[in-house]
Amino acid sequence: MLSKRIIACLDVREGQLAKSVKFVDTRDIGDPVAKAKEYYEDGLDELVFYDITASSEKRDIMLNVVEAVAEQVYIPFSVGGGIRTVNDANKLLWAGAEKINVNSAAVLRPELISECAYAIGNQNVVLSMDIKQVEVSTAIPSGYEVVINGGRTPTGLDALGWAVRGEALGAGELVVNSIDADGTKAGYEIKLTRMIAEAVTVPVIASGGAGKPEHLLAVLTEGKADAALVASMLHFGEYTVSGLKRWLHEQGVKVRLKYE
Repeated sequence: MLSKRIIACLDVREGQLAKSVKFVDTRDIGDPVAKAKEYYEDGLDELVFYDITASSEKRDIMLNVVEAVAEQVYIPFSVGGGIRTVNDANKLLWAGAEKINVNSAAVLRPELISECAYAIGNQNVVLSMDIKQVEVSTAIPSGYEVVINGGRTPTGLDALGWAVRGEALGAGELVVNSIDADGTKAGYEIKLTRMIAEAVTVPVIASGGAGKPEHLLAVLTEGKADAALVASMLHFGEYTVSGLKRWLHEQGVKVRLKYE
């Protein structure tokens, strides 16, 4: 059985680490490069960097910040925000990223997933999905809708259907981010995560809502996630990467402990 992963999320706006609640009330909270180094040295498995306004502002990602982070970490490093072409993806790999995350642009032009998978390999293409709970309907039978442009634009896409299609198009991993849970620290959206994890064969990363170790345990076991993405509980110093891993290990979850 593969080890479960702890992934730190760096949401970056104008070069600064930022945090929001349900994609609103965003505020700057520090230096992303310093945080990346801190988490890496404490045993982090993987790092995700999102330029959170690149898509909505229709601009390219800030490569200088990506390069600065890549110089500090020697673990898988995934970057998203504003990726619209294979050329954009290649620029990120040249800047030091190992994986690229596509989101809004993939919804608008799904073949982007296949193009990137062909160019850089399925294992390096991550489909990120920002998802909001809605009423069940014929168009959205799962009751979960994909939204884009930083949560600003509903798409009418059923999240479960989009996840299955994304895998078929070549995505090697899926990030399932619940907007309803984002930043609340009230726990991951277990039902949504499990629904998607059971429908696909690629790894699923749970995102949105982590506030205490029990939330990670729940999503990695009940939610069947392969990895748990965390942000606030690390950024504000409430928990450490190594502390979370030790606690999960004590609960019987297979994780890669520091220096193991």
